Formats: sequence, C-alpha cells, structure tokens
Amino acid sequence: MKKTKKRRLFRHLTRFARDRIEAFLKSGHTQEDIAKVLGVDASTVSREIQKRKRKNGCYDAVTAQQKARVKRSNSKHPGMKIEQYPELRDRIIAQVKQYRSPDEIAGRMQQEGYTPRVNANSIYKWLYSVWGQPWCRYLCTKRYRRKKQKRLVKREMIPQRISLSLRPKRGEHAEGDLFVSPTRLGTTVSGALVCVPGAQLLAGTLLPNRKPKTMAYAMRGILRRIAADDMTLDNGIENKDHASFGISTYFCDPHSPWQKPHVEQAIGLLRRWFLPKRTDLRTISEAYLQQCLHRLNGKYRKSLNYQSAYEVALARGIIQKIPHVDAGKKKNLCREKVAFHYRI
Repeated sequence: MKKTKKRRLFRHLTRFARDRIEAFLKSGHTQEDIAKVLGVDASTVSREIQKRKRKNGCYDAVTAQQKARVKRSNSKHPGMKIEQYPELRDRIIAQVKQYRSPDEIAGRMQQEGYTPRVNANSIYKWLYSVWGQPWCRYLCTKRYRRKKQKRLVKREMIPQRISLSLRPKRGEHAEGDLFVSPTRLGTTVSGALVCVPGAQLLAGTLLPNRKPKTMAYAMRGILRRIAADDMTLDNGIENKDHASFGISTYFCDPHSPWQKPHVEQAIGLLRRWFLPKRTDLRTISEAYLQQCLHRLNGKYRKSLNYQSAYEVALARGIIQKIPHVDAGKKKNLCREKVAFHYRI
C-alpha cells in the first residue's frame, strides 16, 4: 500500500519575524541560521528576501510587510469560486431569475448533494461583485451592494448593579419605571412613575429628558413624599445614578419587565384612563399629571378590599397625609393639543 506524503504545516511570516530577518541580515547571519531561529525552512527565508526586497536590493521589514499585505488582500476576490465553475454559475443565475433567494439556492444544493456548491453568503458576495450585479435586480431587496450597518453606540453599563434576587423579602418594595412619548415624535420628554405595591400608591413627575442626573433628581423628589424601603428598577441607562436616589435599589434581569409587574400595570392604568399611548407628553402639564395620579390613588380598588390607595398607604405609614391637589381651571390642567383628557 502506497503511503501518502504527510502535508507540512504552513504559516505566514509575521511583522515580528520580518523584523528579526532584517536584524539578522544586518548583523551578517546566513539564511540557514535565520531559518533555524524562526523555525521555518531555509527556502521560506530565501523567497521572503527575494520577493520582498526593495529596488536597491536591501531588505526592509516595513516594506516587506506592506508588500505581503497587498499580495494577501489581492489573493482572493468575491465570487472567485462561482466564476471558476461555469455550471455552478449558470445554475445560480437560472435560480435567481426565478426569484429564488440565495438562501433557497444554497439550501437546495446542500439537500440535493450538488457539488461544487457554495453557501448563501458566498452567493450574496458574488451578486454584489462586478460579475453578479446584472442579476441583482431579481433580488427582493433590489440592492446592488451590501447594506452599510449603522455604527453601534457604545453600551454603557450600570455601576454597582444589585440583582433583584438579593432583595429582602420584607418591607415596602417600590417599583419605578418610565413612560414615554411616541418615538416618531423625536422628543425626550417622558414621565417617571413609582408604585408601592403594598398600597398600590402612585407617585410621579414629568422629565424634560432621560439623562441619569435628571432621573436621579426626580426620584429624590418622589421618594421624599413616600416611605419605601427599597426600589426595583429595570436596566435602562437613565438609572445609572441610582446610588444618589437615597434608597436601596435592585435591578430586574435583562428583558424581564414582568419582575416589576405593579408599576407596569400602573402605567397601563394611567394610559387607559388619561394618557393614551399616542399622547405627546410635551402637551401635558405637571399639574395635569398630578391630578391624574390623584384620581387614580383615590379610586376604590377591589384588590384593596374596596379601599383607596390613600387609605391603605396612611394605615401602613407610607404617607403621612393625603396630598392636596388643586384642580384649578380646566385649561391649566390640559392644553388644547391633548387629544384625550379626563373631565374634572
């Protein structure tokens, strides 16, 4: 039985290796000695010197690295395999003309065991190259080049984040969240809402923006009016300065709003009664928002044995007295642009 010759491993020379070749040549070492130090064959060093040397015959590591980079970048081009096999190319063109996507074409070839074959990404690269662009009009996107991805914003992490699983079981656990205007309006005006589940008490305020400092200032003002032992928040970057809230804070798991259900339900109740989802919060005054929360806190809840949130909060010591909210005139509570408002 004929033995197959074992293929020798191959690796490209690095910038560090080329720097050593230049240094050894200047110090008078032979190519065999350089090859032994680098752990490569002597022919590798010989070809490197002959192909990468400068016009004056000297070997320079910077020039050699640049020549190697250019040669490596030009060694392959998009769609090279498809252009090498005319039958494969004709098959892809025929399938594309039938308005089949590259994913369909590649998956079908794999299922049928067709060889040679390529994957969907290779077909896209070929279509977006100069050889395949005449058939890009058959794609569903009608694009002739790859869509440029948007530059991702650097993600900021919340410092000293404590998991909700470490929150004590006893105590008045408040929950906080934001309710915002529609994204299409391009406004940063939002509202901060805090709910104390033990009494279903609501407290909140409007925010001109969602910066962490603005959120911290608003939370300190809200927490001065209610007595809570800790706060449960989501992972929004507006909660970055949670250490300055003046209360112990705990965070839900990522993408788990159900871990603070009471404030989510409270936002839904506020939306349903007073501020529908399409409401622009720029048209809402602070006095009108406080009046809405006052109305909700005064409702008789079945879950509270038909008591109001104010009555239960007073009994539990969450608030000292029921706050007085001046209704004022109707025009001061809601501007003309508000599409829906509660009739006082």
